[in-house]
Parts: sequence; C-alpha cells; structure tokens
Amino acid sequence: MPRKRKLLAQLSALQSNSSFPPLDAVENLNATPGGDSSPKSSKYFAMEKKNSSRLEEDFFNQPCISLAKSFLGQILVRKLPDGRELWGRIVETEAYLGGEDEASHSKGGKQTQRNAAMFMKPGTLYVYQIYGIYFCINVSSQGEGAAVLLRSLEPLRGLDAMRELRSASRKGPAKPLKDWQLCNGPSKLCQAFGIDKAFDQRDLTQDAAIWMVPGQELPGEQDVVATTRIGIGNRGEWAQKPLRFYLRGNRFVSVVDKKREREMAAMGHFCS
Repeated sequence: MPRKRKLLAQLSALQSNSSFPPLDAVENLNATPGGDSSPKSSKYFAMEKKNSSRLEEDFFNQPCISLAKSFLGQILVRKLPDGRELWGRIVETEAYLGGEDEASHSKGGKQTQRNAAMFMKPGTLYVYQIYGIYFCINVSSQGEGAAVLLRSLEPLRGLDAMRELRSASRKGPAKPLKDWQLCNGPSKLCQAFGIDKAFDQRDLTQDAAIWMVPGQELPGEQDVVATTRIGIGNRGEWAQKPLRFYLRGNRFVSVVDKKREREMAAMGHFCS
C-alpha cells in the first residue's frame, strides 16, 4: 500500500474509534519520503506551532529590570477586529522603576488617573499619549509604579496590515515603509499594531485582542546591550543609568549605542 494511503487508512481507523488523530500522523501527510516537509519547513510555521500559548502571570511577576530583559525575544501578538493577527518580536525595552526613578511617570510614588495602570498587577498595559498625537505602550512589573516600555519590535507576521495602519497615521503621500521601519520606535510600534488609549489597563494574560507568546530563540546575556534611556530629558543621574536594553546586531532596534557596545566588548560582556 502506498505510504500516503496507508497513513490515511490509519487516521480513518482512529477516527472511527471516536478519538482524535495524533498530531505527528497528520503532519506526516505533508512530509516527503526524504524527510522534507514543506510548508512545515517555514520558520513561521514552526514558530506559530511552538508559540501556541500566551505568557501568563508568573512571567510578568518579576522585578522591573529583570522583566525588561526577559521581554527581549518574546513575541507581542495583536488580533485586529477583522481577525488578522500581527506578530512582532520584542527587540528593545526600557525599565522605569517607579517611586525613586526621576524619569518615571510614577516618580515619588504619585498615583494619578493617567498612570494608574503602573500600580496594577504585573502584566497590565499602561498606554499613554505623547505630543497629543502618538501613543506608547508599557507593561507593569513587580514594584509600586514600575513598568517596562516596549520600544521596538521585529515584525514577523501581518506586515501588510502594519503598513496599512502606519500609512493611515502618516500625513500626505509617502514612500512605502521598509520592514525595519515599521516598528522601530515606541510610537511606531503602537501605530503598526493599532494600539491606542483604549488598551490602557488591559491585562496581557486575559485580553482577547493583545497578548504575548514565548519567543522561539531567546537571547543570552551576551546578546543584550544595556545603555541609557532615550528622550527622558534632564533627570540627573537617572538620565545616565543603563536601563534601556536591546538585542545587539538587530536591525530593528530604534537607536544603536556603538560607544556602549565597544565599552561592553572591552569588558568582555560579548562573545566573539
């Protein structure tokens, strides 16, 4: 009996016994005798299969700096109202530590209507507006008023939809955006993912329109650059603290700090 017909017969027998066919048997229908398995060989198929479950509360429930680093390599998923899904790998973050952090919206431990999400349980979204136009997305962590800013994503899926959303936010005719330009900045990624103030105080572990799933290949400590945060103005020593983290060598990062990379290399932080 030919191989494919034999597998079909096995599946038919399993179904007649009112049980679901094993996943391996279903996948083998698409495999060639030589072991090739297209389209299963696509990295996007492999990634989607592995990352079927969202990150849960225990992941977000960690100190702010630890969470900012742990986000690198994880995947943000946004489901649009029309059912399309947008996937982006997190490649750059910033930690805002709460009360003592002069650059944080919650400095001094002050809680307001605007920053309330920063004091909610870890995994809560804090979305705020800048310049009266753009939005930025943060995720609360352990610690009173502590949260992590998502600065840049590497687009993985739904790039055409991201371009549509970015184009709708741009004034006048403009050249089509390249892949690396879609989400390389906090406001750009919010535009590309259709994130606005309506997402403030949502729970990443429960929400039906936005969540995170585990990344396929997580970076090691030697892959992470720790440098100063961007655009925080005159905040004394806090302007110089290395609380921005990004994946070294990733072209989707918003701002690369070559000087800091050389310093870290000299101290032996990077593997050759």
